[in-house]
Amino acid sequence: MAVWDDLVGQDRAVGQLTAAARDADAYVTAEAAEGGSAGLTGSAMTHAWLFTGPPGAGRSQAARAFAGALQCVSPDRALGGSPGCGFCEGCHTTMVGTHADVTVVRTDLLSIGVKETRALVREAQMSPAGGRWQVIVLEDADRLTEGAGNVLLKAVEEPAPRTVWLLCAPSTEDVLPTIRSRCRHLALRTPPVDAVADLLMRRDGIDPDTARFAARATQGHIDRALRLATDERARARRLAVLKLPARVEDVGSALRAAQELLDSAAEDAKQVAEELDAKETEELRTALGATEGKRLPRGTAGAMKELEDKQKRRATRTQRDSLDLALSDLTAFYRDVLARQLGSSVALAHEDPSAPVDRLVTTSRPEQTLRRIDAVLECRRALDRNVAPLLAVEAMTMALRAG
Repeated sequence: MAVWDDLVGQDRAVGQLTAAARDADAYVTAEAAEGGSAGLTGSAMTHAWLFTGPPGAGRSQAARAFAGALQCVSPDRALGGSPGCGFCEGCHTTMVGTHADVTVVRTDLLSIGVKETRALVREAQMSPAGGRWQVIVLEDADRLTEGAGNVLLKAVEEPAPRTVWLLCAPSTEDVLPTIRSRCRHLALRTPPVDAVADLLMRRDGIDPDTARFAARATQGHIDRALRLATDERARARRLAVLKLPARVEDVGSALRAAQELLDSAAEDAKQVAEELDAKETEELRTALGATEGKRLPRGTAGAMKELEDKQKRRATRTQRDSLDLALSDLTAFYRDVLARQLGSSVALAHEDPSAPVDRLVTTSRPEQTLRRIDAVLECRRALDRNVAPLLAVEAMTMALRAG
């Protein structure tokens, strides 16, 4: 099983990354044999990459697979095989997250600050312990603050000889222009629905009907499809969202629907908090020397306060992500309505009878559907501008009313 096997629908990207990994391997081999090399100039390999693509395209998966290929030590390479076998120690430890020279950074918070970025830059200056590459995978490069981006810029401009930066973001516009101009850009596409369904069946053992339903409902978003296929609560929340268009008939029902949508997102955040917060708090108390039923040792309150603040920020991020998922489902729903109204033959995301697509197809006009799609997209933009969530969602549900 090669490191690329879970990167579905990205043949062009896999070809480009395989060529880069092959040149990177040749660079390391030449340097070890001759005590130096001609460098990476003109090769398919470079020291900084920017992976972009729509949600669910597999940006992080592509970056981790590339990191595995860079660390591949399979003897087949000497026989003409491509790096990234998936079985050797370098590939395996990278993919399971234990390789000493591969650092994967993801955040549960709304942003990545200067302090965390400076720590990464210091780590990037170290020589790889295994003699191949020091790889930094930054999964949420779009969440770098401006100050953090400026800190990262220096490291990307003047990287250590064996350091590779792999940045992931939805689009090039989400990264500082000075950073993206110094990275090699790799654009991924939304995977085909059939390919995602096949992955869920092959990798996760999902039954065919559920896999196809989840892949179609999420329109090829791999992580969301997996969650929808395996989490009954996720399916219940999706069903509640799909019933919203039929409920917003008047002002009162529109306002109630907005509140219920926010309450559902808050409940999702609460469930995540219950799973993580208690464990994190207990682990920190143990590390600080607190015993059961006893107060914390003197001078440790600040560490607990820092953890509590982090957990609050994570809850805000989780609630925002849950709400954004609901808005994505709404956008896809109205897109299906519009496709049916215009007689398009595109595959629908909501073919299940619980979604009231047919009723809106016959009781509304295409221009009304377009206005409703605009209302959902405007709500997402308002949330990005930090408009109060209740105000943003209420404005949207009012716009979704019939008329």
